[in-house]
Amino acid sequence: MSETPLSGWSNLAVLRHAPGGTGLPATDSVAEEVPLALVYNGISQAVMMATPLDLDDFAVGFSLSERIVDQPGDIYDIELVYTPGAVGAELRLSIASDCFMRLKERRRSQAGNTGCGLCGLESLGALDLEPAAVGAADVIAKAALLRAFASLASRQPLNALTGATHAAAWVGLDGAILTVREDVGRHNALDKLIGALARGGKRPPGFAIMSSRASYELVQKAARADIGLLATISAPTALAVRMAERAGICLVGFARQHGCVVYAHAARLLAE
Repeated sequence: MSETPLSGWSNLAVLRHAPGGTGLPATDSVAEEVPLALVYNGISQAVMMATPLDLDDFAVGFSLSERIVDQPGDIYDIELVYTPGAVGAELRLSIASDCFMRLKERRRSQAGNTGCGLCGLESLGALDLEPAAVGAADVIAKAALLRAFASLASRQPLNALTGATHAAAWVGLDGAILTVREDVGRHNALDKLIGALARGGKRPPGFAIMSSRASYELVQKAARADIGLLATISAPTALAVRMAERAGICLVGFARQHGCVVYAHAARLLAE
């Protein structure tokens, strides 16, 4: 088991207390959270706090969901640059010249963290609240949705180890989970999933589920990735619901064993 900051977790010495007892020395697995600079054609564009796993997926997914590139083929190369002992690492991407020129025209300082999608915005005018319209319109059975959530925890090995990560999963129409990505940040987890699906070629029909609440940025990223149904285990925000309505996304919250709540485009989730 690696203990470097790029292993995804570290084993740390702790003092574990039980009710009515004294603290006992123990070891606990703790998720890593490191600064990752995304550098495009030599220019640093963003610094995100993320779990350093599945970084190629993250680089591709972030680049697509932030509209830095239009398709995976616009990314020619991805290089991870990490110096042992350094505070963070760099993901250096070589991208198509037209994408890079567009990036330079709208470039802004964009420092992000695990719980905020607006960090680094210079003004309210730079905020994009108009989502892309999705073309995906698969009708999903409620049984398939609940089946997926019932098996999600068993597909989260890093969270089982550390208790600190979110998951984003792509689910087939029958409710079988096909791909899962984890990260301490829910936005990063979705970017990793988007990247993994894009790198895998043709995406199978299905929908996305997440072990988090639904913020506006998750809906925005889903819209840009043409995800027609997004379901989360916790609540959405009102802004996320309004964006889902405009984007054509079926947005589901509180998806748990007992049922779920549909907030937008309810006709696309079929009851038995």
